[in-house]
Amino acid sequence: MTDTRLTRTYLAVPAHRARMVERAAESAADAVFLDLEDAVPVGEKNQALLTAIEAIERLDWGSKTVTVRINAVGSPFIQDEVQRLASLSRLDALLLPKAERIDDVSALGETLSANRGNRSEALEFELLIETALGVVNVDALAAAHPSVSALHFGVGDFSASIGARSDEIGLSPRAYRHVGAAADGHAETPLDLFAYPMMRILIAARAFNLRAIDGPFGAFRDLHGTSGSARKAATMGYDGKQVIHPDQIEPTRLAFRPSDHDVASARRVIEAMEAAERDGHGAVTLDGRMIDLANVRMAARVLQFAS
Repeated sequence: MTDTRLTRTYLAVPAHRARMVERAAESAADAVFLDLEDAVPVGEKNQALLTAIEAIERLDWGSKTVTVRINAVGSPFIQDEVQRLASLSRLDALLLPKAERIDDVSALGETLSANRGNRSEALEFELLIETALGVVNVDALAAAHPSVSALHFGVGDFSASIGARSDEIGLSPRAYRHVGAAADGHAETPLDLFAYPMMRILIAARAFNLRAIDGPFGAFRDLHGTSGSARKAATMGYDGKQVIHPDQIEPTRLAFRPSDHDVASARRVIEAMEAAERDGHGAVTLDGRMIDLANVRMAARVLQFAS
């Protein structure tokens, strides 16, 4: 990936809650999105937009990626949100919920570009894939406009979209299990409802050089569950994960940070290949395994998350 920004922890915060927004700016999160959509009651949408604009312009966001989740296509609020937010120099991206149709993303991308004016930095467009149709169209959505920079997995709405029998965000339904044969005592194996959509989104992101961000783990006081959910996303290859409470930031960051052993191993791989290339070889044996440029690329990915 050409974008080397770290967005391991992507903190969601309701845009109309000014004090929460201030705490988000002060937090250790790599990225923050101010939510104008699901977290904001309809009667407070207009005020939430004003609060978001004021916060983006006034607060010190440090090196954070600053994003606003706008309302969905078809909402009476989205046009005003795009027009008013696009000119903010400190805003890095808009996050579109329920991204489903290619024409909608393309048209919004053009609107963003037009409203950005002469500002040197382009406003990025991140897509929240959280419906069955969004997953079906994810490849085309990823390529719908040059401003698209990331795909997020909306795990809660996706569950609702497919009719999954669960009310826990980020967890597979407890009854989603494989039941073995009678000869095996009908042993049950828990299954992961989200393995397929997560992989589809990840592959689309990688195919078009975008970042991939996993959805939140809803039981924010369960830090063990938070950590486990983040480790799964990190191990798959995701670039980060949404968090919905500041307490989730540190366990999520640590889950994305490779172990000291993995960091040392990655450095040895790179050093071994550099030595091999100096000797005119395209591969080398290290610790009983063959190492080539594919290993170097994997090692570089490990080191990217080592801070």
